[in-house]
Amino acid sequence: MLSESSAAVVTATLPAVQAHGEAITGRFYQRMFDAHPELLDIFNRGNQATGAQKAALAAAVVAYAEHLTGGSDAPWGPILDRIAHKHASLGITPAQYTIVGRHLLAAVGEVLGDAVTPEVAAAWDEVYWLLACELVAREARLYLGAGLDEGGSVWRDWRVTGRVAEALDVVSFTLVPADGGPVPTFVPGQYASVAVDLDGGRGQQIRQYSLSGRPGADHWRITVKRVRGVDGAPDGMVSTFLHEHVAEGDVLRLSPPFGEVCAVAGEGPLLLVSAGIGLTPAMAALEHLAATEPQRPVVLVHADRAGAAHAFRGELPRLHAALPNLRTALWYEDVTDAEVAGLTAEVAGGRVDPALIPLSPDAHVHLCGPLPFMNVVRGGLLRRGVPAERIAYEVFGPGMLRDDRA
Repeated sequence: MLSESSAAVVTATLPAVQAHGEAITGRFYQRMFDAHPELLDIFNRGNQATGAQKAALAAAVVAYAEHLTGGSDAPWGPILDRIAHKHASLGITPAQYTIVGRHLLAAVGEVLGDAVTPEVAAAWDEVYWLLACELVAREARLYLGAGLDEGGSVWRDWRVTGRVAEALDVVSFTLVPADGGPVPTFVPGQYASVAVDLDGGRGQQIRQYSLSGRPGADHWRITVKRVRGVDGAPDGMVSTFLHEHVAEGDVLRLSPPFGEVCAVAGEGPLLLVSAGIGLTPAMAALEHLAATEPQRPVVLVHADRAGAAHAFRGELPRLHAALPNLRTALWYEDVTDAEVAGLTAEVAGGRVDPALIPLSPDAHVHLCGPLPFMNVVRGGLLRRGVPAERIAYEVFGPGMLRDDRA
């Protein structure tokens, strides 16, 4: 708990920190990378370029301060779990929290100036270390659960044994441990980090990709959508590298599986809702159910630009045969008769209408896709009476869903 004296100071200064949050986090990253350029190998440079990372960090720090001071009753356990899993997949160490804390608090002082008295600095330092200690503890448990020694590396070499073009700008890679050792299992919905050394001396970059194959198989599968920059945003560094330079026989460095969201949680009917490359955890879920619970009632709802962009479309007949209680509903923004011919699915044009999603009243729901898409679908399902605790979701990149229950 935040001390009483610090709580009063944080409550009084929270509006100023919130108003200047992105300026503070922008200055923080600049300071930290100037002092520790090696940390550029951990942080997503694409999110740095677009400003998404500094916005997410500012929002998280302010929200945690509100939580500590009683200004928000939003549950923080799930948020901390999400951050801890992401950090564990990057190999974050306790020592790095000291570096972050030093530069974050210095940035607060530089942006807010004389308003940051010793009392204010001490109060916000307490907020930061309460957050850091909670995360360090969670991450230590995750490392232990993954069989990693204290201080050991999360990285392991995996050999690419197959490469398949799944759809326009979407490629799957099949991987096995390069050391010939066992293949760790995972929970549908989990991901692995992939670390690559970029050309041109640009250093290492790390991205997370959902494991899209069957848990318990003798290999892993990741599926990568090539990110093409729009509206001035850069092309995806890692996705472009994987699409252009990685072939069968090459070796990649991957982390153990992490991710707090289980795509097959609960019992009874399951609703899987995805858009675009957000289909990947749903595919792992369907493969898992086909092997373990083939009679479970499942509805797969997927949205895409067109049939040509829909990854794994060719696997739907096999999955329907293996899962007799699987129902599939597709929404394509651009529909042609040729694309829907022969599909064992309901196909509609336009964007997903949450009011038309086939829904059992006792269904557990898993969402994955762009944030705006998930916000619309989650809000619609909440309005239809699905309890918030039965809606799990996976966010690719920084940011969280808004708590839209109206």
